[in-house]
Amino acid sequence: MGSIIDILGSSFIGGMVFLMIFKLNLYTHSAAMTSDSELKLQQNAKTLAEILNYDLRKVGYKCDSTAMAIADSNRVKFLSDIDRDGDIDNLEFCVSNPSAVPSTQNPNDIVLYRIFNGDTLGGPSLGLTKIKFTYLNQFNQHTTVLDSIKYIRTELWVQGENQLESISGQMEYQNTYWEMTINPRNL
Repeated sequence: MGSIIDILGSSFIGGMVFLMIFKLNLYTHSAAMTSDSELKLQQNAKTLAEILNYDLRKVGYKCDSTAMAIADSNRVKFLSDIDRDGDIDNLEFCVSNPSAVPSTQNPNDIVLYRIFNGDTLGGPSLGLTKIKFTYLNQFNQHTTVLDSIKYIRTELWVQGENQLESISGQMEYQNTYWEMTINPRNL
């Protein structure tokens, strides 16, 4: 009788240890997936920021007239000699509707379009869900007057491609936010 109790007790303790190891393995896998997803999310936000930063720094380069053509909260258009060929170029950034991005699982994804002299270049969404441009004058005050714009503040909201389980147990998209203020030297 004592040996049966010992066997049952050992089986119970062994089962508990096995369940703890199994749960630890699941937790480790989940943490690795979350970490990889966060890294990709931050890399996508950085890529979008680098694209915008590269072009927006050149606003007004070799341009004698007013460089800013459109200064809207989700659209910017300006003049500049972007490709340094001596001709003044038109460059515009605008976004698509979420319905224009059917290739991703996230229904909020939009594409950032770069329109260079009328040629539209739109890459992958990279998880972009919202973009906001704010224009500042020389005193860092908001302005909508094209001639008084000296700084362009850009805010990006980026979400992950796939939903992950949150701490509360619900499936959610991971989010990241990126903000930068650009001072085009030629404005």
